[in-house]
Order: sequence, then structure tokens, then C-alpha cells
Amino acid sequence: MAEIAIIGAGYVGLVSGACLADFGNRVICVDNDARKIERLEAGEIPIYEPGLEDVVRRNTASGRLGFSASLPSALEKSGVVFIAVGTPPSEDGSADLSHVEAVAREIGRTITEYRVIVDKSTVPVGTGRKVRQWIAEELDRRAAGGIPFDVVSNPEFLREGAAVQDFTHPDRIVIGAETEKARGVMRDVYRALYLNETPYIETNIESAEMIKYASNAFLAIKISFINEVANLCEKVGANVQDVAKAVGRDGRIGGKFLHPGPGYGGSCFPKDTQALAYTGKLHGSPLSLVEAAIGANERQKLNMVEKIERGLGGSVRGKKLAVLGLAFKPNTDDMREAPALVIIGELVRRGAEIRACDPAALKEAAWRLRDAGPAVTLFDGEYDALSGADALVLMTEWNQYRSLDLDRVKALLAAPVFFDLRNVYKRNEVEQKGFRYFAVGQ
Repeated sequence: MAEIAIIGAGYVGLVSGACLADFGNRVICVDNDARKIERLEAGEIPIYEPGLEDVVRRNTASGRLGFSASLPSALEKSGVVFIAVGTPPSEDGSADLSHVEAVAREIGRTITEYRVIVDKSTVPVGTGRKVRQWIAEELDRRAAGGIPFDVVSNPEFLREGAAVQDFTHPDRIVIGAETEKARGVMRDVYRALYLNETPYIETNIESAEMIKYASNAFLAIKISFINEVANLCEKVGANVQDVAKAVGRDGRIGGKFLHPGPGYGGSCFPKDTQALAYTGKLHGSPLSLVEAAIGANERQKLNMVEKIERGLGGSVRGKKLAVLGLAFKPNTDDMREAPALVIIGELVRRGAEIRACDPAALKEAAWRLRDAGPAVTLFDGEYDALSGADALVLMTEWNQYRSLDLDRVKALLAAPVFFDLRNVYKRNEVEQKGFRYFAVGQ
């Protein structure tokens, strides 16, 4: 059993802390947001993530999981310290490491004996070396340079909406470390998975950091590729769903992430592709495929706006559009870089009125879409949003939107027009109900 401090009780930190406690470790999650800590101590989960509340409740009740706003206190009790703070993109696309640096320096000002410092945040290649330098500088200022410590890179591969499953049943565990002592500590941390023969990849720090970015960039390229193929399919009379199905059956390619739509979003793919592209330019080794995927993704969002405009006769001015789904994917309330933000913003700019709903993201949508003013109205229920609209736009493929009562939908709409931006429905079934149906890549 390891004694662990998780610095940052956000999405990655809270999921990681709760699941590591579930593995039998003693974990304390630390955050400088005192209100967040109070909510967590009261049993309130500040993020929407299926299954997380049960894991948190179970492990707080057992005493294996606790919360604190005091970093020094947590460091005193913990032999392993995970840094899980945000690394938002800067204007030039590089990752902002200010939060990581602040935590690293606080660690250097506080530790009195050996600690393993683990980068769990997604950080550019070379950050592990910087973390070591920042800690060492603070130790030297204290004349405590003799205190030993190790820095480890342990990237996360959590899908929002399936994070608990991903953490407890991972495809692989990646450990980037420089000493056998640190590697041994990390094996102890993940002992439950190690005994279950989860694939373990032990490498150096730089390789571990690159693995995370390379993984996300490849998936982003795959999404942008199938979206561009879908656009071409529409021009030449092909059906992208048939194309993707056949292509995905090739064992060298695989069918995952070959689902066309309005573009990728969320907290990972947009910022990670930008950061990797920035790193490539910085080192004189540009990643042209990654840069192309970024550009294609931005164009795809506007392609959806133009699809809607064409389907409504060339203009959306004065049209009321019911948008179902605002989060960037189902089973999350996350709207960071969600395609809905760009698409709705552009539709409003072109004169449309939006009637939108989402099962989980309404609270976030209220402030992210506030600049649209009265042009955007939010509804709790999908059928309320549909009432009187000139068209339905299915933006996010939540399960409850997969089986809409099409007769009721048609009766509520002012015109039977259906834009299915996730290819959820079958064209013949929708058209038989009397709808004009527009999908992606068909």
C-alpha cells in the first residue's frame, strides 16, 4: 500500500485519486480551491462522470480517500506525489506549465525526505526535466540540496464518460523513470493492475511524455481523416458509413474513431495536438500531418454550418433551430472546445435562433453561450426544445437522442427537417416518416 498525494482535484486528479484508493492505496486529493474541497468532503462530486460518485463514496467511507486544501500537510504524509493540475493552451499553442511549476516549487520548498514526484498532467516532452530543475532550485534555496527525490512521467489515458473503466481496466500503464527505486515505487502504486498482468511499459521520461501526445494526435488525425473522406463521399455519391466499416475491418487500421461528425473537441485532442505541433516547430521537426488534422477539424465545424444553411434553402436567418446535445461527447458535461460552440456561434452570427438542450451540460452552456444573448434558449427536455423549431440538429449522440419518437418530433417541428451530424439514424427510416434528412458523408 502506497501513501499518495494527488495535487489537483480536477477531472484527472479526482478520478486518479479515487481509483488509486480503490486499489488499496491511501490517497489524499489536494486542491487550492477550498470550496471544491468542502464540496468533496460533503460527498458532492463537482464533475459529471458516470460511476465516479460510487468510487469516491466507497473509498471515503473506508478511510482510504481524503481531501485537503493544504499541500504541505499532504506532502508530509505521502511518499508519492502526483501532479495533476491543468496545462491549458497558450495563445501560440504551447502548453501553459505555470500551474505545474507552482506545484513543483512548492514541493521543493516543503519536502524533508525522499519523494517520488509523478507528472500525471499532460505535459510536453522535456517537462519532467523542468520539474526536476524547479524542485532542485527550491531545495538549494533552503540549503537542502541533499534531499533525494525522483521524477516520473505517468501519463493518463482517460476518456471522459468512461474514465473510471479506463483507469481500472487500462490498455497499458506507462512509466517513465530514471531509477529502479522509482520504478519499484510505481509498481507498488499500481500493484492491483500489475498482478492482473496489465501491459506495463517502462521507459525514460521523455518517451513517456511523447507516448501521450503521439496517442492523442494519432486519434485526432484518424477523426479528421474520416471527416474529410465523408465530405468527399457527399460529392461523389458514396456512403461514408459503408466506407468506414470496410476500412475499419482491416486489422492494420481498426474501426474505432472512424465515425464522421462535426469535429473533435474536449479537453485533450485540441490542446494536445496544438502542443505537439508547437513542440515540433520548436525543435525544427514539424509534424505536418498533425497540423493538417488541426486545420481539417476547424474546417469541419464550419462545414456543418454550411450543410445546415444549404439544407434550409441557403440561409438560416430568422430560422429557429433545435440543437440536441452541447457537450463535446456523450456522458460528460464538458464543453471545452465542443463543436457546438463554434457551430452555434456561427449560426447565431448568420441570424438563426437556437433552442438547445443537453442531459448534463446546461449549466456549463449557460455561461459558455452567454455572449449569444437571447438568440440561444436552453431547455431541460429535448421535446421542449423541438417545439416550433424549423429544423432539428442532432449535435451529440447521447443515448436518449438515439431513440426519439419521430412522429412526435415531426408534430412539434414547424418543418420536418433533420440534420443528423452524428449519423445516428438510418436514412430510410427517417425519410419514411416524412423528414428531409441530412447526414454526414451520405
